[in-house]
Order: sequence, then C-alpha cells, then structure tokens
Amino acid sequence: MAVFRSGLLVLTTPLASLVPRLAPILTSAARLVNHTLYVHLQPGMNLGGPAQPQSSPVQATFEVIDFITHLYAGADLHRHLDVRILLTNIRTKSFLPPLPSSVQNLAHPPEVVLTDFQTLDGSQYNPVKQQLERYATSCYSCCPQLSSVLLYPDYGPGMLPVQPLDVPLPSTIRPASPVARSAKQPVRGHQRGAVGGTFDRLHNAHKVLLSVACILAQEQLVVGVADKDLLKSKLLPELLQPYTERVEHLSEFLVDIKPSLSFDLIPLLDPYGPAGSDPSLEFLVVSEETYRGGMAVNRFRLENGLEELTLYQIQLLKDLNPKENEEDKVSSSSFRQQMLGNLLRPPHRPELPPGCYVIGLTGISGSGKSSVAQRLKGLGAYVIDSDQLGHRSYAPGGPAYQPVVEAFGTDILHKDGTINRKVLGSRVFGNKKQLKILTDIVWPVIAKLAREEVDQAVAEGKRVCVIDAAVLLEAGWQNMVHEVWTVVIPETEAVRRIVERDGLSEAAAQSRLQSQMSGQQLVDQSHVVLSTLWEPHVTQRQVEKAWALLQKRISEAPSDP
Repeated sequence: MAVFRSGLLVLTTPLASLVPRLAPILTSAARLVNHTLYVHLQPGMNLGGPAQPQSSPVQATFEVIDFITHLYAGADLHRHLDVRILLTNIRTKSFLPPLPSSVQNLAHPPEVVLTDFQTLDGSQYNPVKQQLERYATSCYSCCPQLSSVLLYPDYGPGMLPVQPLDVPLPSTIRPASPVARSAKQPVRGHQRGAVGGTFDRLHNAHKVLLSVACILAQEQLVVGVADKDLLKSKLLPELLQPYTERVEHLSEFLVDIKPSLSFDLIPLLDPYGPAGSDPSLEFLVVSEETYRGGMAVNRFRLENGLEELTLYQIQLLKDLNPKENEEDKVSSSSFRQQMLGNLLRPPHRPELPPGCYVIGLTGISGSGKSSVAQRLKGLGAYVIDSDQLGHRSYAPGGPAYQPVVEAFGTDILHKDGTINRKVLGSRVFGNKKQLKILTDIVWPVIAKLAREEVDQAVAEGKRVCVIDAAVLLEAGWQNMVHEVWTVVIPETEAVRRIVERDGLSEAAAQSRLQSQMSGQQLVDQSHVVLSTLWEPHVTQRQVEKAWALLQKRISEAPSDP
C-alpha cells in the first residue's frame, strides 16, 4: 500500500464510542501517512447517504476538549507524525456564527483522506470514498490527485467494544471548584486571551495547550515565546531551536488549526510578558507547572490596577515511556536529552588521510571532555591529547620552544631552561595582542604534531582517531576532522568543577570560561553533542550510542576510489 507524506483523517464516530477505537485508528493512519496528519472531527456524519454531507459546527464542550487531549496523547506513540487537529468547525456556545464557505488552505495539502466511517460490508465502497473525497475538498485545500482510504475494518472491529466507555476521559482543564461538571457542559468563549511557553520542538503537549487556547479565543490569541534570559535555566539550552525557528513552526501550526483567529507571537523576556500588562486580555492558559506563574501574573495585574485573568490550568501529558533521567511528562527537555549522541548535521568530508575517520572533541573548561575521550579510547578510538602535544612543543628542543622564548624573553624560563607556563600564561591572559603572538606560534605546531599522530593511528590500523582539543574551533582545526563532537554542561556546574579541580576562586573560574568560546558557540558548529551532567553510567551510555551510530556512518560512507 502507498505511503503518503500528508493526510486528512475525518472522524465520524460519536466521541464516546470513538475513544476505545482511537489507538488502532491512529496506528492504521500512521502506516499510510509519514509526515503530517490533519484530523477533522465531524461526529455523527453519514458518508453513506445520497446527499453530499456538509461540515457543521461542533459545540466546544469539556468532552470535546478532553477527546482532543486523548487524541494527542495517543498520537505521541507515533512521533514521526506531526498530528494537527483542525478546530475551524469547533465553536464555543457564545460564538456560533456560520462556518466559512471558502475552502481552508493547509500548510501541507493532504495527499490522502482517511476516515473511520464504517460501510456495511467493510469494503472500500466507491460511492462512500467519492463522498469522502468531495467532502474533504469542499473543506480543505487538498492535492489534485487525492486518494481515499476507509480505515474500517483495518483497525479490528471484532476486538473492540462497540458500546461507549462508561468511564469519562481525564479532565484536560482542571476544574476551578470541587463541584462536579458534566462532560457535555459547554466551554465558555472569550474574545482575547494569552498563552506562553518555550515551544521548543513543538510536541503534542504543546499542541494540547495551544488547542485549548485557540478554542477559548474567538478574536485574538497572544502567544508569548520564551527567549534570552528565560532560556538560561532550561536543560541543555545549547540544543534549543533558535527563536525564529520556534516561532515559524508555531505560526504554521496555529494558522493551520484555526485560521480565523488573529495571532500575535511575541518574545517573552520576563515572567509576566503581555499577560501582565495588556488590559484587553481576558484569559490565560497555563499548565500544571506554570499555574503558580499564572497566579503571579494576576497579582501583578491587580497591583497595576488591571482586572485578573481567568486562568485555565491544563493537565500535563504523560510520557508513557520515559528513559532514565527523563521527565515522566511529554517535554522538550526529554527530546533534547534524546538528541545527545545523535548526528545533528552532515559531517565534513575534507581531504584527510584515507583509512582513518577523525573526530575533533571539544568543550568548555570543566565539561568532562577528557573523561569522554577516555571512554572513546575504551571503545577502540586512538586518542590524541592536544594538551600533551602542547607540552611537547614547549619542551626544550621542541618545535615551539625557541620561537616562544624569542617572542616573550628568557624571563619566562625556569632555572632548568623549561618554559614556566604560569608566567607565560599571566603574560597573555587578558592581552589579545600577546595571546595572538603566542597562538600564531603554537597552534600550527600542535596541528602538525596532531597530523603526525593521525598518520601513526593509520599505521596502527585504527579506524577512528579522536583529537581532544579545548581550542579545536578557535584554532581552526575543524578542517582536520570529519566531525566535531562537543561536550556541554551548564556554566554553573563548570565553575563548580573548576573550583574543585584546580583550586581557583569562583571569580577566577568564571573569568577562565569567559575567555573561551561558549558552549552555544561550540554547539553551533558541532555534529554531535554529549553531556556529562548526569551519573557516569549515563555518560557511558551516551558515548556508546554515539560510537555505535558513528560505526554505522563509517560503514555506510562511500569508500575511497
């Protein structure tokens, strides 16, 4: 059966009866669509009658919102799919104007339309498929050669209950009071509201938050997107998508799911954002984690003479398969952790000696780079320590010894004639001109020695060579390697380690870090990122994963002519 890049899933079964069927329906859809799956809710629609069905409003009730959450939670098992539940026909009670008569454009026009509608004999009944295709093209922009598939009975009717579930779905919106509410209770609409977040690698928990906000808002939704100082406390901030990229993905998703809304996407630079100062806003959508922040926003508004916002607290989406050290909720932090060890961009293919694949390993001071180098050595890599090469180059008779003494004078020498690196360091630290004189002498020498070491690794039959170098990128040595691997940790942890390891003050440790390229600058030029933030066995698992993927890349690389 053909696989399509984008598809539209039209769900016609009443929601209560659809819940037990949803998982197999999504699994069937995921076999046919491999990128974007739009979902259109039209419970009760009959595709088997003589008349062409029309899209009709679906009232926004708590049951509808809970079903949307349930669907996104189910979709999390198919993370290759970008699922988007379309909200054009879902209306709050106070705002039920006629549905738009024009066809809605979608960012990824569906190539196939799918449905859970059940034909009497379970066949791919052509008149029903024709009705389905006509319905889809009357609502949305689809590809000219639109295919259609009736998923029933592929999702196994004999094994599923036909009766609706007696147990209601978990509540998406935490009730404001302990008084029980009916699932059929309509959701109140508002003119303007706000929602905020980092929205890194837009995932299904984000989509629940945004969908609820889009259902509640009838005219405008203000979306605050965390940036700058608000990102510093994030886990693995170096792997966050750039602000412009996050906004681009967010904007595309929002316009797809509810194009009738006006969206104002703005950088969130402080904890309050526009929610703290905009008098026209009526509500704020928060998660369980950010509810206290929502309360703080309301206190701030009251202090400044503004009315409180209605807070809608959204339950977190649980991650059904969290790995060690990952959160038990669907979160961008876990996704960033899962990127550690993966190839982030295509590797270099410089003119390097055949027979040996060269990795340049770098990281800020205190990052644990050298421990990662030793782990790679344990897996079979030939490790070249650039610090040791530096010592060799400085030693009496070494290739950098005489030029350094001539440039900086004999007062940098110990009595035995060796270079006093502390004295030399004090000469160049904080003096860019002097530092450049030194690096112009030493870096080319170390690079030459490193190339000789690579030749030695080839002679010993090693397939992978690792150049361990803190200054790899500053020195321009990335042209000597196929891939750059960077080890990252938070700056606060780096300072703690430097203080503990080298006996420096915190100020001196921070000064050392500020004289180096930042973790972000290193990651921006890296192919693989690792982190030693967690227990040693977690680091080991990362390194083993990166090593296994590297071996696969090497085996699949085109051989030398």
